[in-house]
Parts: sequence; C-alpha cells; structure tokens
Amino acid sequence: MLFFMYLRLLGYNLGQRQLRDKLKRIKTGIKNTLGNLTMTPTLRWVFQWFQGIHFLTLDGVNQIVNLTSSHHFFLSYLPSYCRKDYLLS
Repeated sequence: MLFFMYLRLLGYNLGQRQLRDKLKRIKTGIKNTLGNLTMTPTLRWVFQWFQGIHFLTLDGVNQIVNLTSSHHFFLSYLPSYCRKDYLLS
C-alpha cells in the first residue's frame, strides 16, 4: 500500500514540476485564489480551477460548458491528449 501511495505522490509531484517549468519557459502564470498572477501554482489549485467545467451531451452533440478564455490559454500549453478531452484539437 505504501508503494502505491509513493507512486501516486511521485506522479503528482512530477506533474506539478512539469507545469511550473512550462509556465517559467513561457514567462506567464495563472491567477491564484486571490486573483494574483502566480508562476508556481500547485497542481491541486489547477484541478480546482478546472472543477467547474462540465461535459454535456444534447441530442448526440458533445459540448464543454464553462470553458473560459483563460482555460483555453492554459490548455493550449498542455499535450494534445489533454486538449482532446476538452474537445479541442
């Protein structure tokens, strides 16, 4: 059980590090809970930030609801398989 917990924390930490490195390379950040721009967000905050986005299917048409321009900007720097989940090419 501890081994699996270690692997999960390792993956979480690597994801957060990759996110911060990417933000540092493009010299930008995302807004934190106070509305200030930060270049060192936690992965937990990013997950919370995307929490209000919903996948909706009406009459066989898939849609993403509550995806703002700041979400689009952030998703543009993620790998293509992440953009695919938000119906972006």
